[in-house]
Amino acid sequence: MTGPRVPGDGDRLELPCGESVAVTDLDMGMREFDCDCGAVHAVVVDVHPLSRFVPEAIVETLRATVETADDAPEFSMAHLMGIVLEEFPEQVAAEDVSDDGAVGYAMVWVAEFDARRLHEIAVELIVELMEHAVSHAENDEAASQFEEQMLEFDVSAFVEQYRQEREFETEYDSPA
Repeated sequence: MTGPRVPGDGDRLELPCGESVAVTDLDMGMREFDCDCGAVHAVVVDVHPLSRFVPEAIVETLRATVETADDAPEFSMAHLMGIVLEEFPEQVAAEDVSDDGAVGYAMVWVAEFDARRLHEIAVELIVELMEHAVSHAENDEAASQFEEQMLEFDVSAFVEQYRQEREFETEYDSPA
């Protein structure tokens, strides 16, 4: 006979690589971890700020312009990671751990790729989201200017510079 499920008693998240990890081993300060498969996997939890990936000014713009289809009052990490999961369903594992008070977060996502690659993907998807929003604007000149700027935008260079500028010392530091 199976015993009752107790939150935090060894719940494991099945990873895209075929390995699994104890949810309690994934803390809020983690951005990635070395897996038994030999790869480094990115880790995101719902309490991570969107400014992990983009400057706060862009976060504010997203929150002001993106209407959410759920109960959340504004665009959040859960929405962004939902977009990532939609684009890479076989490469991202997600788990609702809201019933586990020991972990300090409600959702966790682990990607097959490392934190830097996830950062690039997140920025690319945010740019696509912004392009879609601009395409619906009634200002053709603004849409044209945005398109021109995006042709010059180098995601990899942006990510490199942003990661250097907002590098955290500890999990208690706030985003730059």
